[in-house]
Amino acid sequence: MTTEKQRTAARTNIRKAQAAWASMSSRQHAMAQPEGRARKRPGTGGEGNYYHVEVRRSKDFATFRTQDVGDPGHIQRVAGKRGSGSWDTVKWLISKDDAHMEHKHLVPDSREAKEVLSKLGSPPVHLKGDIFEAKPRSNVPERDKPTPAQKRARSENIKKAQAARRG
Repeated sequence: MTTEKQRTAARTNIRKAQAAWASMSSRQHAMAQPEGRARKRPGTGGEGNYYHVEVRRSKDFATFRTQDVGDPGHIQRVAGKRGSGSWDTVKWLISKDDAHMEHKHLVPDSREAKEVLSKLGSPPVHLKGDIFEAKPRSNVPERDKPTPAQKRARSENIKKAQAARRG
């Protein structure tokens, strides 16, 4: 049986806790939970379905979108939106069916995975778990610009602008 003193102390403690909780952000709520600090980053445990090939720091981005590249569930591109509004690739998720790890190197098993890994600026380096790190893509020297793809895109854009102006 609780005493009156214990009941009033419990009421004041509850009010204090509710006031503290109301002043917290959702991130602070998560960190206040017993399992909040123990949560692992995706891919660090090594038990997932994908290898994570990071090409840019996620701290540079505000929001993220995941896009399937090719067949659903095989290779995915995680795109991030910067504060300025520009989008860029943050990391690639490569299914464990499409690649495997051999001596701390990521070895592609499918044509799509080989394509993605070949377009990176450097071979993926194993960090921990399922996480790899690579450079975004190879740098094109200024003397080789404009590239054929840039010329093609520019002429298409000019044609679109001319068509829009006419009609």
